Amino acid sequence: MKTDRRILAASCLMVLAACVLPSAMAQPNYPQRPIRFIVPFPAGGGTDAMTRLLANKLTEDNGWTFVVENKPGAGGNLALDQTAKSAPDGLTLVMAQTDNVVLNPLLYRKLSYDPVKDLRSVGLVAAGPAVLVVKADSPYKTLADLEKAARAAPGQLTFASPGTGTISHVISEAWQKSSGVKFSHVPYRGMAQAMPDLLGGRVDMYMGSVPTLLSHIQSGKVRALGVTSAERSAMIPEVPTYTESGIKGVELASVWGVMAPAKTPDDIVNRLNAAINKAINDPMTRKKILDTGAQTASGSVRDMEKKYAGDRAMLAPIVKESGMSLD
Repeated sequence: MKTDRRILAASCLMVLAACVLPSAMAQPNYPQRPIRFIVPFPAGGGTDAMTRLLANKLTEDNGWTFVVENKPGAGGNLALDQTAKSAPDGLTLVMAQTDNVVLNPLLYRKLSYDPVKDLRSVGLVAAGPAVLVVKADSPYKTLADLEKAARAAPGQLTFASPGTGTISHVISEAWQKSSGVKFSHVPYRGMAQAMPDLLGGRVDMYMGSVPTLLSHIQSGKVRALGVTSAERSAMIPEVPTYTESGIKGVELASVWGVMAPAKTPDDIVNRLNAAINKAINDPMTRKKILDTGAQTASGSVRDMEKKYAGDRAMLAPIVKESGMSLD
């Protein structure tokens, strides 16, 4: 009889453990190995620097080990595809941003992954508005000057961007539509390739992120005419916003956020989200991000999902009407 009771008691404990352990003690030793943190762009760029800054802070706070891996190519598609196809164990993350997770699905007719179905949001990191610049001795002193010249000679002013389908290109299309002007778009592979032509007068203007152009603005090589954020940038407060200049529908920014394979467990994602929010809201980390010209962003997993979904809905008609495509 006693043996039966013991067997019954043991059975009950086993059932209870099976019910409780998965939720209360899931992944107790996470991470079991170094976390691979993939960057969709080359080393030395703004996204790379932001990824390494976050990885270092997460290591400092939690004792985790990160291996930052740069996998540039196809506008970020190679990195996001690799992440989507990785094991959903929380040991592979990617620093996604608006250009690849929002715009690429609108620009490519066929992708090897679906950012909505094959990836999941983990945590917001930062947002960086775009800024329009001209060379320092350009005759154009304001956005209104550029619009006046464009109306006088439609299609004659050249608008350079880091590439077809980038957020800068899409913003230029939104600007032209809003103001009823016409520029000639000149795509480059990035700011490094475009800057010599801008300074040499071979293109009239260039738009890129504030973090990318900040040093050129501060050195006086270029003159900034407008930022695309709702408020002025703290790093270049003398530069008006497009809205202040009377141009509407151009309040757009590139948003960086950490993503993981779609089936990564909720408990791991929530733990990472909490750690990222803590890291981003650290005063020193916040200052380092602000010093680059970007603004910190944080929030829940749902906040990040809503942000990218909202941007996708807003940008889709602009991309469609412009006819831009990367296929």
